[in-house]
Amino acid sequence: MATPEFIVSLRQKIGHDMLWLPGVSIVVVDEADRILLGRRADNGRWAVVSGIPEPGEQPAVAIRRECLEETGVDVEVLALTSVTAGDPFAFPNGDNCVFMDINFVGRARAGTAAGAHVADDESTHVGWFEPDALPQPLLKSTPGRIEAALAWLADPTSGARFHPAS
Repeated sequence: MATPEFIVSLRQKIGHDMLWLPGVSIVVVDEADRILLGRRADNGRWAVVSGIPEPGEQPAVAIRRECLEETGVDVEVLALTSVTAGDPFAFPNGDNCVFMDINFVGRARAGTAAGAHVADDESTHVGWFEPDALPQPLLKSTPGRIEAALAWLADPTSGARFHPAS
């Protein structure tokens, strides 16, 4: 999906100034515990599925929608695994932002994993990878998201990760 309309509207008013945005991401595993990754069209790096919730949209609903829109895979969202603030960065068009990422772990719903494909213009490739054989280069945030999800899958009582207040 392209940039959400509410962000396009904001950008018309503020230009490339910094925006603090909510973001959602998900580490999706299939029946063989392989991880779904997409190669981003904007920077060529491999990443988990991610996106921006629409105003008022619940985060788990948003990431399920994003996964279906980007990869054709319908996912069962299992748990929240981490909440983290990303580093400030600029998109290739000059837009500056920081995301508050809400990361989930999920399983591909029966019969949808095999149909994974590039379903929009945000990725150039989509595929399933063994956790110990991930493609390179990875987006900087990808390893931490995967680590948190795999920790939850190994021990669902582990809870979500966050950076504690000091």
